[in-house]
Amino acid sequence: MLSQIRRDIQVVLERDPAARSVLEVLLCYPGLKAIWAHRVAHWLWKRNFKLLARVISQISRFFTQIEIHPGAVIGQGVFIDHGSGVVIGETAEIGDNVTIYQGVTLGGTGKEKGKRHPTIESGVVIGNGARILGSFRVGANSRIGAGAVVLREVPPNSTVVGNPGRVVVQNGVRTDQLDMIHMPDPIANMFDQMQRQIDRLTQRIERLEEENRALRRAQEGLTHGHSHL
Repeated sequence: MLSQIRRDIQVVLERDPAARSVLEVLLCYPGLKAIWAHRVAHWLWKRNFKLLARVISQISRFFTQIEIHPGAVIGQGVFIDHGSGVVIGETAEIGDNVTIYQGVTLGGTGKEKGKRHPTIESGVVIGNGARILGSFRVGANSRIGAGAVVLREVPPNSTVVGNPGRVVVQNGVRTDQLDMIHMPDPIANMFDQMQRQIDRLTQRIERLEEENRALRRAQEGLTHGHSHL
C-alpha cells in the first residue's frame, strides 16, 4: 500500500512540471485523490459491496469533480491531470501509465449491453475534452487530441483528431502515406469528391465558353459577308 502511494505521487511529479513538492501533490491534485478513492471503491465492488462502492465513488465525485464508476478497471501509473469533468464508465478498462486531462469521457453509446465502455491500452494520452464512446480498444501509446470524438478502434501508436475522430499519424507516418483502403479518412474523401466535381464543372464551363466564342465568330463572319454583298 505505501509503495503504491509513493508510486502514485512520483507519477504526478514526473508528468506535471507544475508539481513542485510531495506536499503540494498531496494537497492540490484531485486526480490523485480520485484514483485513491477508486481503489477503495473498486475493492468493495469486486466483493459485492456495490452500494457502498457507489457511495464512495459519489463522495469522491463531490470533492474532486471526477466520476469514476467503481466497476472500472484502472492500471498502475494512471495520471488524471486537473481532472474536472472526467467521467469513466463502469466497464472501462485503463492500462498502465495512461494520462487523462480534464473533461474526458470514457463512455458508452447507449446502444450496447455488457462491455459498453472503451479499453485504453498502456501509454495512451487523452487530451482535454476528448470523448471516447463505445466498447472498442485504443491502442497502446496512442494520442487522442483535445476535443476529439472517437467512435471506433484506434491502432497502436496513432494520433487521432477531430469529430468524428480520425487517425492522422500512425507509427510516425502521416496516414496519407499509408494504404488508404485500410485507413479511410472520410473528410479527405469528401474534399476529393468536391474537387472532382469542381474540375468537371470548370471543364464544362470552358467548353461552353469556347462554343460561345465559336458561335460569335460565325455570326461575325456572316455579318461581314452580308456587308460585302
